Amino acid sequence: MSTATSTDPQSPAQNIADSHALIRVHGARVNNLKDVSVEIPKRRLTVFTGVSGSGKSSLVFNTIAAESQRLINETYSAFVQGFMPTPSRPEVDVLEGLTTAIIVDQQRMGADPRSTVGTATDANAMLRILFSRLGKPHIGPPSAYSFNTASVRASGAITVERGNKKAVKATFNRTGGMCTRCEGRGTVSDIDLTQLYDDSKSLAEGAFTIPGWKSDSFWTVRVYAESGFLDPDKPIREFSEKEMRDFLHREPTKVKVEGVNLTYEGLIPKIQKSMLSKDKEALQPHIRAFVERAVTFTTCPECDGTRLSEGARSSKIGRISIADACAMEIRDLAAWVRGIEEPSVAPLLTALQQTLDSFVEIGLGYLALDRPSGTLSGGEAQRVKMVRHLGSSLTDTTYVFDEPTTGLHPHDISRMNNLLLRLRDKGNTVLVVEHKPQTIAIADHVVDLGPGAGSAGGTVCFEGTVEGLRAGDTVTGRHFDYRAAVKETVRGPSGALEIRGATSHNLHGVDVDIPLGVLCVVTGVAGSGKSSLVHGSIPSGEGVVSVDQGAIKGSRRSNPATYTGLLDPIRKAFAKVNGVKPALFSANSEGACPTCNGVGVVYTDLAMMAGVAIPCEECEGKRFQASVLEYHLGGRDISEVLAMSVSEAEEFFGEGEARTPAAHRILQRLADVGLGYLSLGQPLTTLSGGERQRLRLATHMAEKGGVYVLDEPTTGLHLADVEQLLGLLDRLVDSGKSVVVVEHHPAVMAHADWIIDLGPGAGHDGGRIVFEGTPADLVAARSTLTGEHLAAYVGS
Repeated sequence: MSTATSTDPQSPAQNIADSHALIRVHGARVNNLKDVSVEIPKRRLTVFTGVSGSGKSSLVFNTIAAESQRLINETYSAFVQGFMPTPSRPEVDVLEGLTTAIIVDQQRMGADPRSTVGTATDANAMLRILFSRLGKPHIGPPSAYSFNTASVRASGAITVERGNKKAVKATFNRTGGMCTRCEGRGTVSDIDLTQLYDDSKSLAEGAFTIPGWKSDSFWTVRVYAESGFLDPDKPIREFSEKEMRDFLHREPTKVKVEGVNLTYEGLIPKIQKSMLSKDKEALQPHIRAFVERAVTFTTCPECDGTRLSEGARSSKIGRISIADACAMEIRDLAAWVRGIEEPSVAPLLTALQQTLDSFVEIGLGYLALDRPSGTLSGGEAQRVKMVRHLGSSLTDTTYVFDEPTTGLHPHDISRMNNLLLRLRDKGNTVLVVEHKPQTIAIADHVVDLGPGAGSAGGTVCFEGTVEGLRAGDTVTGRHFDYRAAVKETVRGPSGALEIRGATSHNLHGVDVDIPLGVLCVVTGVAGSGKSSLVHGSIPSGEGVVSVDQGAIKGSRRSNPATYTGLLDPIRKAFAKVNGVKPALFSANSEGACPTCNGVGVVYTDLAMMAGVAIPCEECEGKRFQASVLEYHLGGRDISEVLAMSVSEAEEFFGEGEARTPAAHRILQRLADVGLGYLSLGQPLTTLSGGERQRLRLATHMAEKGGVYVLDEPTTGLHLADVEQLLGLLDRLVDSGKSVVVVEHHPAVMAHADWIIDLGPGAGHDGGRIVFEGTPADLVAARSTLTGEHLAAYVGS
């Protein structure tokens, strides 16, 4: 007879469910990772650090977070999965202990003009419901307060296919809040016709001055000349009123040109659709320059920039309309909402209050809900995404952050640290990719990757506590307690850029002289008006080169060689030596492998399953036709050149048979910004945030200008990389350039010749100059928040 044994509930033996306290990664080989194996404690704050390009994002985002999201997606039905992105399983041997991952990255929010802080966070949706219930006069449902909803009226017969089909008369009305003049954009565009054509010429003489509109272009120019609506031999200034109307404004009309059916459309709507409706940053540089020349944007005179119809603006709660509410700073709006006492909407008021308070708590109380989301910095965009997670009741999830302190003044970093600790203390696993010592210092566990970047990185150099990192002999450990000293002697200015009465955004009539010929740092707490002063007041004309934090646009076909223009002199050098056309040496043109179309891999779409990418069998992933690879330059074919690192290529094109001065100059700039380890053909989509920022900087260094304006160039840079950046800034100044840097990093402030500090607070509490002088004077005075933190940093 067998006797059943029972487990004593008071037994000290650990429940097997409690043994899953680690996220285990074994044999990760994503991007440059070299069989990385780590064990990450759950319900703890783990910081991943290492030089830029060492593999942090590959491990955290492309391995752990990507696999977690893929597994979650697989729980949905095949029908739902068909509408979702289908990432493939990361290249890793073992991934155990994963929990649901919530990713809060630095991807810029959509630059669509209809997207605002309010629409991106659902705060606008709650405000619209509030006004539809309490607004006087009542004008309709929530859609009546939406600037993205147009009013619609329709009536007529409809056929109902139910039982016996019969036609019934129906009417349909929908009240929207969109301003009819600007269509909810807040601005109207005015096109300068003189930039589109030369009216002294006829169409046959090539009157168009639009980029890409060649006189023999069948789809653009010839459809106008041969449409029958216009006389192609008459100068445009002699067109009759009807011809001018057809030329500029005619609705799309079918025409036949040389036996081919084409659509004729007026010039203005055609330009609006083909160029003006697209994100300006996504346009090619010469098209973007044309748009900036030809189009001026002004505030809509009908809605005064509020985007809303007159009806939506007339409905108020007390004396406040929804346009007034969205224009308030969020901290003021939160106080106004707190003063509304109406039991019928109590749950709505509570939810709206929590959302607005989260903005204030996260340090974004200075924003307004009508702020276009495309104008937010990378750090602001990331914190806006955090808003919806702060009040969440979820526990045992994994939060993944990508440098959450980006764009934060040292004064604000402690507040961000508290938020990260709060998420951890609720029982969540918090994974943070970070470079700032202030945030690394609060970690429960640190994983340091390196030792170098690119192919020299991808291994775990240290795993343990912060104290162990400090004592360890890694690049991060050696630089952890490094402090830059304040300059003893500073350069003298050679002149000044005068700014008078600056009122952009929150600036209060600022008067300031920005010294030239020196390294000038503009600093202040987040939202104090730094970018408004520098980007809004310094004229962007001749001689000013502005490098902002805009995202790099590029597909998997784009790489450092194509982005920087390096491929052009390389193709010409190959063509000259071999006596063939340069187009043969482009994987996007005549030289492309016909099987994979120059991509190097063949993609197989498997519907709701992850697609499969197999290296092309014909070109073996080299992207070029076999016949192209028979042509050599300096003993190398074009695929071997694209596989080189920047450092190798700099040496290769610097001397000998392959000497190409134009290519060598571009490679020198890439090496100067610390990208010597990148391979020329590496897809842009695989670069980290810091690498992309420096790639943009290297590209802009080619521009002829006397004043360089840089927006937080230390974003994504390791402590060791910051030293190299300071050396680059010094070389720029010593070569006769003037460098103006918007920056929070104490090492850059200490290295400056002149500091302009804005504040004292953010939003309407900022916008004033609180200090001008040398770093030594700022440390000695300690009269501002920046002064206090800089003094603490340098140990004064």
